[in-house]
Amino acid sequence: MDNLAHSLVGAWMAEAGLKRYTPLATATLVIGANLPDVDAVFALAGSDASLYWRRGWTHGVLALSLWPFVLTGLMLLWDRFVRRRRQPDLAPARAGPLLLLSTVSVLSHPALDWLNTYGVRLLMPFDGTWFYGDTLFIVDPWVWLLAGAAVIMADARTRKSVAGWLVLGVATTALVTIPGFVPWPAKVLWAVGVAAILWLRLKGTNVVSTQRVATVCGVGLVLYLGAILLGSQVAAPRAQEWLKAQGHSVERVIAGPVPANPFVRDLIALGPDRYHFVRADFLSGGDAHLEMSGPTLPREPNPGPVIQAALAAPHLRGLANWLRLPTYQVAQTEAGWRVTIDDVRYSRSQSGGLGSAVVELDKELRLVKRPNVE
Repeated sequence: MDNLAHSLVGAWMAEAGLKRYTPLATATLVIGANLPDVDAVFALAGSDASLYWRRGWTHGVLALSLWPFVLTGLMLLWDRFVRRRRQPDLAPARAGPLLLLSTVSVLSHPALDWLNTYGVRLLMPFDGTWFYGDTLFIVDPWVWLLAGAAVIMADARTRKSVAGWLVLGVATTALVTIPGFVPWPAKVLWAVGVAAILWLRLKGTNVVSTQRVATVCGVGLVLYLGAILLGSQVAAPRAQEWLKAQGHSVERVIAGPVPANPFVRDLIALGPDRYHFVRADFLSGGDAHLEMSGPTLPREPNPGPVIQAALAAPHLRGLANWLRLPTYQVAQTEAGWRVTIDDVRYSRSQSGGLGSAVVELDKELRLVKRPNVE
């Protein structure tokens, strides 16, 4: 998930009551919720290095067992040498509660990352298997809305914080309401949610406590995730039966989310040699909500030597490790071969985007040009 979602979930846990246990609780929860993403630094080395390292070691079981102790130690050092040195009369942070809060917040990070289609390697460094929840899109505004309600209610107290939240609110509202692919019921629901947050900030504290709002929003978030997961579990087998009724051979169907639209699923069906794409729209009702969403694409369950040589290129080790639903285009050239590699999870919505590469090989299948990885 995006780091705004991670941060809001950490801050939401604080407002739900966890900030009462020790000084520096809120900071610990927000930092811990983002801590595994320190591997984002590898993006500076290029997109393939990012694919190779992201959501690996720092998100795996070994790091997850160490991060809470690292974070607790850093927070205790900050408390002793910065916070209480500035204000000696402040109560000291408590190591036990800090360790507990660090553990909860750090574990929230891979839990959220697992929910989307990008994947996370939870067993690293012992096993590089990718795990996919196929429930949320990488950026989900409904997580922002539900996790952020109590946080805004509690934090928007000064002019600076109010201004910051207003800027964020305008930006996120534009992301939800402007794109044409977001249906009007979702836009209306977002507007109602934003209005409710504004009311809570202006008058809600006289009626309901921030902790109670956080509790209600937490229950709402769990119900939302459950509904999205249930919708995918319903759509996938229905799409498989629908495709089989049309004469298509389908091995399995993956139901993925779409940006900002909880009422639609992007279904990818794996045939013996083709990918089929189906759109499931729950607002349409009945069996008619299933329709083909694009042309089929070739699938290579057993790539030939040309494709294998392309995937073995040293500059593609990250992409080759990350591919889940690959498709290949092989073209013969005067020098040898040109292989275009895409992952259909993302390539249909962007040209030459995430998980795309072009590799040039000579006639002996040796790399003759550095691959262009986007």
